[in-house]
Amino acid sequence: MKIQQWINQHKKMIVWLSGVLIVLAFAVQKGLGLAWGYPAFMIPASIIGAVPIAINAYQALKVKVVSIDLLVTIAVVGAFLIKEYNESAIVTFLFLFGSLLEQRTLEKTRSAIQDLTKMAPASALVIRGGETEKVDIDEVEAGDLLLVKTGAQVPVDGIIEAGSGYLNEASVTGEAVPAKKANGAKVFAGTMLENGTLKVRAEKVGEDTTFGKIIELVEEAQDSQSSAERFIDKFAKYYTPLVLLLAATIGIATQDVRLAITILVLGCPGALVIGVPVSNVAGIGNGAKHGVLLKGGEVLDTFSKVDTMVFDKTGTLTNGTPTVAVVEKIKAAEEGLALAASIERESDHPLGKAIIDYAALDHYAAVTETEVVKGQGIKAVADGKHVLIGNPLLLKENEIALTSQQHKRAAALEKQGNSLVYVALDGKLSVIIGIKDQVRVGVKETLQQLKKLGVKNLIMLSGDQQSTAEYVANQIGITEVHGNLLPEQKVEKVKKLKAAGHTVAFVGDGINDSPSIATADIGIAMGGGTDVAIDTSDVVLMRSDFRQLSYALDLTKRTVKNMKENILIAIGTVLFLLLGLVYGYIYMASGMLVHELSILVVVFNGMRLLAFHQKKTKLDTNQVQFAAKDLH
Repeated sequence: MKIQQWINQHKKMIVWLSGVLIVLAFAVQKGLGLAWGYPAFMIPASIIGAVPIAINAYQALKVKVVSIDLLVTIAVVGAFLIKEYNESAIVTFLFLFGSLLEQRTLEKTRSAIQDLTKMAPASALVIRGGETEKVDIDEVEAGDLLLVKTGAQVPVDGIIEAGSGYLNEASVTGEAVPAKKANGAKVFAGTMLENGTLKVRAEKVGEDTTFGKIIELVEEAQDSQSSAERFIDKFAKYYTPLVLLLAATIGIATQDVRLAITILVLGCPGALVIGVPVSNVAGIGNGAKHGVLLKGGEVLDTFSKVDTMVFDKTGTLTNGTPTVAVVEKIKAAEEGLALAASIERESDHPLGKAIIDYAALDHYAAVTETEVVKGQGIKAVADGKHVLIGNPLLLKENEIALTSQQHKRAAALEKQGNSLVYVALDGKLSVIIGIKDQVRVGVKETLQQLKKLGVKNLIMLSGDQQSTAEYVANQIGITEVHGNLLPEQKVEKVKKLKAAGHTVAFVGDGINDSPSIATADIGIAMGGGTDVAIDTSDVVLMRSDFRQLSYALDLTKRTVKNMKENILIAIGTVLFLLLGLVYGYIYMASGMLVHELSILVVVFNGMRLLAFHQKKTKLDTNQVQFAAKDLH
């Protein structure tokens, strides 16, 4: 309808015009003493205010919905017919004004999504035939080579083929600290290059990018309903006709039209209908802003009730990649470490990569005569020195012996879960390097927070040996550990926990753990932006920061609590108005004022979730050291 479109576009003007007419009516009557002026201004104020409300009621009736607008329309028409023009005018003004404020405040609760949408890149610099041209983002295809300059957004998901720089990835991971990226690194659409220049080969474009999926998922989540919302929708469906019937019955029985009309006004369930959705939207929006994707109101409700969390080990409780944990310096250790890194550049062994990352050299030594000794390690000549890199068998074959003290130290490091790499220079032991998959930063503190938040059972399921899993569990405070498990065995463990009456969340890396993630009541992925993580789980920790887990649980509990608060406020308001009607201290206009105020109260209460943040945990000394090493 064109009229409805015009009204929606000029709603603010209609509200203020109605308000001005009401003020003029009182001014003319009280100030100038002109009795005719009162109805002269109140009647048009009533009509102007009633038209948009009546149109909304009619549109709802067309789809067989008895809406709040219908209650107000009938009440206003009744007041108008009995010549209570002040009541009809004031009620319509308050209803429209409350609706306008409600709309504005609800828009703010969606600010996280609006901010994300604004971050979506609109154009890109594409390199074709040696020439760079600016094209619309819709024209970019997978496989294109793109140029990204300082201060520009990365327009696609892709791989850096040339250049380096620092990227602000807050739009994807929620992490505000820029990440250094260079050749071979993956980049995401919507992230900002703070300095440097990159050439990026596009892998995914448009809606297929991680950024595009984040926006889509969060918008879907905010439109989805929780069990509380579904209940309230059903309640309102039957409640509104009941109020109409009650008002008609009382009006006929008492012959008091004014009383019947007042019941219609006071019976509007506005705060009850709006209170839960606004909490749901605000909670999910807060999560999106901080890199936590919560896929809908039902997820919020179920996650808040979790009493058992099950964790995969590798890639979840640990980083998932081997890193250097300890370096035992024997003789010329710095030189030995540098030469070992130079030689390992020619290898693709994961332990070798850990040594290269730890050394972080700007220049590498020239390497010749490289020989891979199967089951032992590598022999090579670097900077004129004969270098051995490998296990004790390699040392033994080359007649290099360890002292008793070195043997004891090596045994102790192996018990701590380290894989040992020995480096010898010219026949003499130089350095012993301990490498292992490190526990993620903040895991121990986060698990303690989860217990405080009501998670009673913390369980580790791992494909690693039982002894390795138990060592990691002892470090972080998990008491129930099951090792040597295949993916299908992990699923069976989750099913048994659910059958025992537990509400179970499974936390995994979103790849090999996807069956368990799908089986649990709540599946949580240490996402890092991976497709599998986004598609399989109910909750995605985009930053792959384990500390986000307690934030996500705390946020869901606060959101559900906020929903309950809003329900109590709404019910309390209805009871207050009914008592006021019985005892005679509430009338039609004052009742509508209280009604509109209650709507604003629940909206503002829900908006408090947008400002929610969790205090950061203090990391222990070892974790800080590990984190520093990881930066290498």
